[in-house]
Amino acid sequence: MSNPTTDAIEAARATGTAAFSKFMSVLQLIADAKDAPSVPQLAALSGYPRPTVYRIVGALIAEGLVVESLRGGTFELGPRLMMLASRSWERSDVRVAAADALQALRDATQETVHLAVRSGSEMVYIEKLESPHAVRMASRIGTRVTLYSSSVGKAYLAALDRTSRDALLEGLTLTRFTPNTIIEPAALRAELDATRERGYAEDREENEAQIFCYGCAIRSADGLPIACISVSIPLFRRSETPLETYVAPLRAACAAVAERLGPAPRSAR
Repeated sequence: MSNPTTDAIEAARATGTAAFSKFMSVLQLIADAKDAPSVPQLAALSGYPRPTVYRIVGALIAEGLVVESLRGGTFELGPRLMMLASRSWERSDVRVAAADALQALRDATQETVHLAVRSGSEMVYIEKLESPHAVRMASRIGTRVTLYSSSVGKAYLAALDRTSRDALLEGLTLTRFTPNTIIEPAALRAELDATRERGYAEDREENEAQIFCYGCAIRSADGLPIACISVSIPLFRRSETPLETYVAPLRAACAAVAERLGPAPRSAR
């Protein structure tokens, strides 16, 4: 027999979850936009009615998560969200543990390095050190990249056991970004097998034309991927000895971070 009180609680929970999902969807669209979007643009991208988007944006502004941009009528991330993100990054064990190794890797390669962790079906950059050269990468902390076409994503997938890897692959939509992007499932699995065999991943202009990246996983004591590090190089200045110039210091950096993190406490296993 149905319990009216329980039914009411469940209905309220479902309504709250749906509302929260809408807020997060709009917030994510603002975060991912190349240029600050307007309400009509957000409505078109989200599929929500304009009045709904107006209410969501108003609530996000009231909480300091979003602000109106200087040009007016468009919106960007607010100071409170930046503060929360900053605290999260500062307290990230892997980011702290990787600081020295990332610096050493950037100095050794003279190229841009990224530290990334998995977030759902993507990888997200939680640290970036810029190349000292004039031509640099357009990425930033918080940028999300695919599991299947980025070097950090392929390094992460290749470090998993096949059952876990294939479960993640099943949920991915393989979109072509450049002529080099691998979107055939069989070819991607073969690429991941090769990546696992050689111990590092390659992004051969698969995300962005004229950009070549090497990626490697930071593994836990159990051998599972915790995070990944990449080195990104404009194709025109890629070394003729990439294994010595990029891969060797990259793998050394990942090993150094893994050693610094050490084995997980028993209670966390």
